[in-house]
Amino acid sequence: MQTVYHGPVLVLQNNIDTDQIYPGRFLEIVDHKEIGAHCLAGVSEDIAPNFPKGGVLVAGSNFGCGSSREHAAIALINMGVSVVIAESFARIFYRNAINLGLPLVVCQGLGRQVRNGEELEVDIRTGQIRRLQAEQSFQGEALGEYAMSILEAGGIKPLFRRRYEQEATE
Repeated sequence: MQTVYHGPVLVLQNNIDTDQIYPGRFLEIVDHKEIGAHCLAGVSEDIAPNFPKGGVLVAGSNFGCGSSREHAAIALINMGVSVVIAESFARIFYRNAINLGLPLVVCQGLGRQVRNGEELEVDIRTGQIRRLQAEQSFQGEALGEYAMSILEAGGIKPLFRRRYEQEATE
């Protein structure tokens, strides 16, 4: 499993809620690629069509607040986000994202240091973030063992599927 991500940054502000990440008017859509095409439409309709695959999303505090809809994490994954870094995450969003296989890192003040389009390298295992253009490093919070095991499996469903298959063969 990949634990180091590297890509251009999109910086967002504080309190980006799940309706901004994936507006309710698109909830009838079931195709994941099309869901990704509407990601962050509540912030700007121009983000999803121009977001680079593998890009890094950097936000302020309380990212993913609002409803508990899984669509927000599904939209980010299918827009091409490799990792989200924020000062803090809403608790339900955090679990939904990890359960769906989207890496998240908590890092204080990063959004005030980086600019759109800059390249970051992010090690989710250690929480180390490097700003490549400025040769500057930041220390985020490393993910715990359980969150890493979910991400390594590709999400909570593949993790449990694998566990049940192992138990069935024992």
